[in-house]
Amino acid sequence: MTTTAFDPFELGGKKLANRIAMAPMTRSRAYGPGATPTEAMADYYAQRASAGLIVTEGVQPSVVGQGYPDTPGLHSAEQVVAWRTVTEAVHRAGGTIYAQLMHTGRVGHPSLLPDGLLPVGPSAVAAKGQVFTHEGPKDFVTPQELTEAAIERTIADFARAARNAVAAGFDGVEVHGANGYLIHQFLAPNANLRTDGWGGSAEGRVRFGVEVATAVADAVGAEKVGFRISPGNPFNDIAETDLEETYGALTEKLAALGLGYLHVMEGPHRDLTHRLRKNWSGAFVLNPFTHPDVTGPESLTLVEDGTADVIAFGALFLANPDLPRRLAAGGPYNTPDPATFYGGDERGYTDYPALP
Repeated sequence: MTTTAFDPFELGGKKLANRIAMAPMTRSRAYGPGATPTEAMADYYAQRASAGLIVTEGVQPSVVGQGYPDTPGLHSAEQVVAWRTVTEAVHRAGGTIYAQLMHTGRVGHPSLLPDGLLPVGPSAVAAKGQVFTHEGPKDFVTPQELTEAAIERTIADFARAARNAVAAGFDGVEVHGANGYLIHQFLAPNANLRTDGWGGSAEGRVRFGVEVATAVADAVGAEKVGFRISPGNPFNDIAETDLEETYGALTEKLAALGLGYLHVMEGPHRDLTHRLRKNWSGAFVLNPFTHPDVTGPESLTLVEDGTADVIAFGALFLANPDLPRRLAAGGPYNTPDPATFYGGDERGYTDYPALP
């Protein structure tokens, strides 16, 4: 019998209602004191609890890990308490929710951080481009290169944030190793110029991500940990030329940890996706490459043909909070509004058109 995206799936000790995930998307709505989640965020995620799995927006594991305005953290007691409002709302609605732990590294600006702090990175190499701040777009700055001791503290920050996530009621965590943020910066030769054990060869460049995953798995249990990658994604001024070697080494080491899942944000390299899938023994979550279009219902066949165990939808979930129901019915679908992709509409589409 053919497996479909509407069949249940076991993940991290939980039975997911279906194989449709809500992809992590930056919302910049943590307007509470100390980067704490708000009631609006609880409503937003609860509306989408029919997803088999919700992965939250990126959550910074430390103060210096913040790279955008009004993004939430998981490094203080107040944040843990505030997140419980979100997880409880999702659980009441029958959903499963993982916190995505995202340290932005060199992507950010001093104006987003407390006085005296600078963005950090594997090397003192500024990314080309700009970041949005409360004062408008600003050029990326040269980050402070992480010392050996600072690397170890950053790894410990991820582990602490994972423990905080569980204390806040999350069902698990996803480590963000994609999209040009800190872990991806360590993977990329143009952002990581180190010649010590944290750089140079592919073996050295994957070390930071592997050690973060190891610490997080030790903190909350490997089966409750996912890891997101985006091989070859140039976002935030990333340049990678050795995808096979780098991601082969990375996923081999991650697989040895027994992580709950690998989440691939796919580029135009379906052949690489197939090879990663073949060599990954755990659950395989795919955010398929559909540029310039958003991921749509045609991607459901990727579960049926075995390319992935779970399909992650992004923008379509913003416009259609009951997306699994609409996918099962064959539509109709509200059209995503690009103006709401990063924050925007405070309603969170509370009044989206109902499905007939």
